[in-house]
Amino acid sequence: MKTAKTALVVLTLALLGASLASGARADNWNKKTVMTFDQPIEVPGQILPAGTYTFQLVESMSDRNIVRIFKADGTTVVVTVLAINNYRLHPTDKTVVKFAERSGDNPEAIKAWFYPGDNFGQEFVYPKQRAAQLALGENEPVLALPIDATDLNTASIVAVTPAQQEEPVGQAIQTNPEVAQNSAPAAAEAPATVADNQQLPKTASPVPLIALLGLGSLGVAFTLKRLVR
Repeated sequence: MKTAKTALVVLTLALLGASLASGARADNWNKKTVMTFDQPIEVPGQILPAGTYTFQLVESMSDRNIVRIFKADGTTVVVTVLAINNYRLHPTDKTVVKFAERSGDNPEAIKAWFYPGDNFGQEFVYPKQRAAQLALGENEPVLALPIDATDLNTASIVAVTPAQQEEPVGQAIQTNPEVAQNSAPAAAEAPATVADNQQLPKTASPVPLIALLGLGSLGVAFTLKRLVR
């Protein structure tokens, strides 16, 4: 099993990783993003040849979304995929695509797509058999959809673990926006205690203070005597 973790790739006008060049422009209302890839990429149910594609969110149903991928013209649908909101704590001002670890010469598989400035992205849901393969190479859960699912609105979604077990989606990704928990406050400082066979240091002797008060009293008496004269 590969031990390399998923690569987080920031899409800029210059490059996408070492071998994947891309450009992106986006529209906020439907998350429309145009991306160019110089190598084939995998999305749920299909391998896309190198080229330019438009990713667009067309429906939002609480915890799941429908993503349509168009050809460069933005009108011809190439594939429609199901995605689940995956929240992150630190949004970026760039489009980010998360790729699953690939094996051999297989194309990069898109695992998630994050729109600029959003604190959530679209975690792609793969057919269950393919999700199991990706999870094994990725060493982390991958969202899965029954192979024979026809209704993306109601199909049951699970996460397949590297151990080839199924677990609830909420255990695999962050499906709800939650504020990052601050570190636990430092414990209140306990009062000083005396350890066995130890003593706290003694305070200074009061004798010097008494002597100082006495000198002060003499000075006041001398001043009053002179005023009376």
